[in-house]
Amino acid sequence: MKKDELAEIFKYNPELNKYINEYLNAEYNTSKNTRDSYATDLYLLAKYYTPKNIKNLKKEDIQDYLRKTNKSSKTIARYLTAINNFYKYLVEKSILPENPCESIKMPKLEKKLPNYLTIEEVDNLLNIRASTTYELRNKAMLEVLYATGMRISELCNLTMSNLFLEDNLVKVFGKGSKERLVPISNTAIKALEDYLKFGRNELLGTHTCEYVFISSRHTKITRQAFFKFIKKLCHEKGIKKNISPHILRHSFATHLLNNGADLRVVQELLGHSDIATTQIYTHLSNEKLEQEYNKHPLIHEKSHH
Repeated sequence: MKKDELAEIFKYNPELNKYINEYLNAEYNTSKNTRDSYATDLYLLAKYYTPKNIKNLKKEDIQDYLRKTNKSSKTIARYLTAINNFYKYLVEKSILPENPCESIKMPKLEKKLPNYLTIEEVDNLLNIRASTTYELRNKAMLEVLYATGMRISELCNLTMSNLFLEDNLVKVFGKGSKERLVPISNTAIKALEDYLKFGRNELLGTHTCEYVFISSRHTKITRQAFFKFIKKLCHEKGIKKNISPHILRHSFATHLLNNGADLRVVQELLGHSDIATTQIYTHLSNEKLEQEYNKHPLIHEKSHH
């Protein structure tokens, strides 16, 4: 949003200015991405109602705005969360007597099962003969992602001081700055050590950088750069699934549960604060069992006797 547009919005909404610049950025314990997303959602609401001050909106105004955005249920739920938190703040600060969002129902969200790769597809994907600097780095990133199940943002933010390879561990900083220690396989350690030994220094040249995975500009690699690479690689390997940077995380969790891992352990490894988030992977495991069952007609025959 342009500076003059923001100035116009803040002129009519001084409370919004204070909420975003003071409360969200100083007191609200969330990632920068979440804060930026909340701010943007609130700017759009305020822009829609300018020159009105949005603190004076009624429940019907908010419902009307959400209806007219024509967005998916998931986006509307995010908008409503951002708007609701702003009004909660106004009530807390005694600026408003009540929150107009309180009785607005959240839209029903479809639970989409995450896409994941089979063990054969993962083997195919990780089968890279790395000889160049970039191949060494990319192979190490893929191996570490699949071995630890970390988020792509966590992988990009991994620093040299987070590696405890002699103990087969990596320290990961997750959402809300929560840290966890995650075991890492010997295969991933081997790929990582090859990259650290033969690739990273070449990428760094005379520069210094605390991050493990770095770009040609001697800074940490971005999620977007890695996403491009993984998409291209899947295409080359003939993997036709809808690829996202999270696909190896989903595959890691699914394969662990398929092999009998405890749900609580998988929750810890993934850094989920709520086990319900991890439970989605049990649906994938059940789906797989059902497919296997249906492949074997003899089982059905015997089960009737």
